Amino acid sequence: MSGSGYRIEPLADHDRAFFDSGSETLDRYFRERAGQDVRRRLASCFVAVDEKAEVAGFYTLAASAVSLETIAPQRAKKLPRYPQIPAVLLGRLAVAGKHQGRRLGAALVADALIRAASSEIAAHLVVVDAKDERAARFYEHLEFERLDGESLRLIRAL
Repeated sequence: MSGSGYRIEPLADHDRAFFDSGSETLDRYFRERAGQDVRRRLASCFVAVDEKAEVAGFYTLAASAVSLETIAPQRAKKLPRYPQIPAVLLGRLAVAGKHQGRRLGAALVADALIRAASSEIAAHLVVVDAKDERAARFYEHLEFERLDGESLRLIRAL
């Protein structure tokens, strides 16, 4: 992310002990489980670091699939009749409190979309499970659309 003062890179030996986004569930995951998930190949984790090399935000990606029957008919008619459509799950995303309001969340989503689209493993969609209605609206603002019958699950084509 040029000009923003942040660098996005894979999670490595970054200090996660004091990360605080205001969401205890996301903070605990990042501090205690993200490294394990990466080592076990359950998820990839990417961090935005500021000019002091402190973690300003993070997101995770993992393989997933979306049921064809939950995709809006106008999108589904363009797809093969496979029961499941390959997808990348944008599993968790958080921005540290002191970095909120700087569009870092949107930059992290953009980075996730670029990584998913450039992967050698094919996927047609990125899917997110928003934690609440406010988060769902954030993703809708970034051109994600809700799946039929699942108010907090959203997709965006790659």
